[in-house]
Amino acid sequence: MLNSTLRLKIQQRLNKLASQDYDNIECWQIIEAFNKAQIEWCRRQIMGRNQDGAGAEQTVRKVDDVQNLLTTLNLNFTKADGFYQTVPLPENYLEYHKIDIKATKECCTDPKDIIVYLAEEQNSSILTRDELRKPNFEWGETFCTVINNTVKVYTNNDFDITGISLLYYRQPVKIKILDCGDPYTGVISQTDVACEFRDDIAEILVDSAASILAGDIESFNQYTRTSQNSENNT
Repeated sequence: MLNSTLRLKIQQRLNKLASQDYDNIECWQIIEAFNKAQIEWCRRQIMGRNQDGAGAEQTVRKVDDVQNLLTTLNLNFTKADGFYQTVPLPENYLEYHKIDIKATKECCTDPKDIIVYLAEEQNSSILTRDELRKPNFEWGETFCTVINNTVKVYTNNDFDITGISLLYYRQPVKIKILDCGDPYTGVISQTDVACEFRDDIAEILVDSAASILAGDIESFNQYTRTSQNSENNT
């Protein structure tokens, strides 16, 4: 969806029919509201409704809607006593999806795929002592934790890690409008960056952005209508 269309649709959602009551909303306010709507929408799609709150791939629709946010990145890492710790996660990191690692041992020099489970840092000392869940090269299983914006993959010094690959959900690309002040940097945008999502998703984001703006200007009717449209189509 072109930014000109996006801007027109947001103004249309806010204005009363055949009026121009809210045409004085500045372009940087539209940018800020739309980018905020993108983040909120993405978090809702990744958040599940099951007991664990995991649901990014709960339905075919969720898979389709957020698949373009899935990103693979090979992470550099350092070795410590009992675990390997990666460099800081990328700036566009939004949410963890999974870790893939390659490992070797004295008896097996060819890199082996190890299954990695995400665990809580507070349980790391318990898991490293649990005979059924501790890192084990023969079983091909271990666990990792996310702490201080890095990933720790535990080995119990049972094997060596040769590669760590992170699959994560990145933040959506922020839209920019040509010749409009960037609300995040204060710099006039020299380029036009359109919404990266399909038009059907962009329509939902338009309603979400209009809802945010309607709340800011205390327009109750527009806020209620656009909020309902956004929620019903999520």
